[in-house]
Amino acid sequence: MTGYLRSLVLSLSIFPLVLAAQQAPVAPAATPPVAAVRPHRFDEFTVRTDPYYWLKERSNPEVIKYLEDENAYTKAVMAHTEPLQERLYEELKGRVLQNDQSVPFREGNYFYYTRLVEGKNYPIYARKRGALSAPEEILIDANALAEGKPTFLIRAWEISPREDILAFSVDTTGGRVGSVRFKNLTTGAMLSDVIPRSIGSIAWAEDNRTLFYTKPDSVSVRPYQVYRHQLGADPAADKMVYEDKDETYYVSVFKTKSRGYIMIQSSQTLATEYSYIRADQPDAAFHILFPRERGHEYYADHFGDYFYILSNDHAKNFRLMRTPVARPNRANWEEVIPHRADVLIEEFEFFRDYLVLSERKDGLVQLRVRPWSGKGEYYLDFGEPAYLAYISTNREFDTPLLRYVYTSLTTPSSTYDYDMRTRQKTLLKRDSILGGFDPANYVTERLYTTARDGARVPVSLVYRKGVARPAPLFLTGYGSYGASSDPTFSSDRLSLLDRGFVFAIAHIRGGSEMGRAWYENGRQLQKKNTFNDFVDVADDLIKRGYTSSDRLFARGASAGGLLMGAVVNMRPELFKGVIAGVPYVDVITTMMDSTIPLTTGEYDEWGNPHDSTFYRYMLSYSPYDNVERKAYPNMLITAGLYDTQVLYVEPAKWTAKMRAMKTDNNRLILKTNMEAGHGGASGRYKHWRDVAFEYAFLLDLAGMGDKPTP
Repeated sequence: MTGYLRSLVLSLSIFPLVLAAQQAPVAPAATPPVAAVRPHRFDEFTVRTDPYYWLKERSNPEVIKYLEDENAYTKAVMAHTEPLQERLYEELKGRVLQNDQSVPFREGNYFYYTRLVEGKNYPIYARKRGALSAPEEILIDANALAEGKPTFLIRAWEISPREDILAFSVDTTGGRVGSVRFKNLTTGAMLSDVIPRSIGSIAWAEDNRTLFYTKPDSVSVRPYQVYRHQLGADPAADKMVYEDKDETYYVSVFKTKSRGYIMIQSSQTLATEYSYIRADQPDAAFHILFPRERGHEYYADHFGDYFYILSNDHAKNFRLMRTPVARPNRANWEEVIPHRADVLIEEFEFFRDYLVLSERKDGLVQLRVRPWSGKGEYYLDFGEPAYLAYISTNREFDTPLLRYVYTSLTTPSSTYDYDMRTRQKTLLKRDSILGGFDPANYVTERLYTTARDGARVPVSLVYRKGVARPAPLFLTGYGSYGASSDPTFSSDRLSLLDRGFVFAIAHIRGGSEMGRAWYENGRQLQKKNTFNDFVDVADDLIKRGYTSSDRLFARGASAGGLLMGAVVNMRPELFKGVIAGVPYVDVITTMMDSTIPLTTGEYDEWGNPHDSTFYRYMLSYSPYDNVERKAYPNMLITAGLYDTQVLYVEPAKWTAKMRAMKTDNNRLILKTNMEAGHGGASGRYKHWRDVAFEYAFLLDLAGMGDKPTP
């Protein structure tokens, strides 16, 4: 350990949290024993010293105490906003129908839906046979099953082919791993079969008694095995039918829409492999569809006599191919939809007479309808500058109706049935927004920022008409894994807009808004483009007069939390306040530890730090490693104790290091959910409490804590 770091560690003291009258809360300090300080030597020239490495010991009472002390400090710092938090909570809750129901979808002989009941946190899963006027059958009352459990999530559920058995997966920690249970829908009784440790996906074979499910690695939690369970058998005797020993791959299982095949998908960032069996032959051995090749990503489904393959083979933005089921090899590929340099094909859906494609052009999703005859194809027209449209649940083949969902920054989520023959759409449901919401009171814009290297970065904005500028502005971004940040409606967001905030989304590189190249130019050795884009958008919004640096706020979560960590190191003076949700901020430590969940599968996203080129590049932006002795903006950081995607230790260490290094008097608070994982609170009422807390943080800093809504 360097002399400076040793003196820093030894000079820190653990302050008790004293809440005496008129005494400012004192922040806790994470002081480790010297033996717990972890030096890491990459080579003879590079040594990283990590004085907070000890915080990864979740079973250590001192770690739990530190997190609880941080929570107490956070509560004390925010105590003056508690009346505001309560008002916000009532606003958020008051805009939403407390008794509500999803649009039913048809599969087989039943219509399936979920409904919410006032005062209850979780949905009730139900169905009706033949018609919506039929009596209701309750499949799962999640509220009853969640009784006494602080976290409860239904991770997957599937109905057996004869429609009489329900299989569902339950997670009670938020850590993604849970148990699979079975219910006899004829008698209403739970079966004795309980599969104790599953993760992700499940799929029924057509014999009505065989279920395929995935299992995680006991250390990394990577889904890597597929097992076969027969009803009535001891789950301990279930047979493993597939295992992927390559630590960079993640495994899932599903049944094709045709119900003809069970598919196992094994995928990583830059490669995919599918294996398959006939769904009516569950004991058969799986066959590989196309062997994995580095750089070849593909997605497979079945229709008629063909497997359809969405592939990036000689097609950066993907093309749609097909191959005969009887001869599924590349030599027999036929092109269905060719590649286009300016259009990314993201998804496809089959119907008896139509093929529907979800494509992305100029940052926006388009839905393309193509008759199998090849004549008369067309696109749906949505008519707004910034929106999201996506293919919804379509389980039936023999129908001309396409179910899709449309939303924008000013349009609540709206579910439509679209008749592909007549080109007429029917609105089935638009989310009701209580409290007098009128979309005509709001303005949405789409503009482009020219980044420092000349790239044109799209920006979506929404604000209430008449807002005075410069206004407080809430800028969000993500920019990783090719995930696009689409402009969607949020009733929660109205609590900011109606008080005079502008809301903006920076569609930065690392996502796929502008095509596959947009993603590739924001990963690995191009990752800094993601951070530069966000900073350039922020500067541009200030120059255009939308906001000013003393009124600019930012938020990002998970990999978006990495974005927040990077930009506050780069340009801390640019922001008044930042919210980093479950942030991935200790890039080097995480990516060098193969026992940490997700690490090995992320090398193609971030780089492999065991390679010196990647190590030095990743080290140059890793938020935790680049904390300096300087002023930082006001910051709210969140964590989940049972998070298996970004371990709680990353935000905890980052907070501790910033608190020791920062030279300002701005707020720095860490809020750890001691009962949840990556997604935070699982119940809707708890979720609204969390949102109210974050909004109170923003409004208080903006000096708008007492400003009423119009």
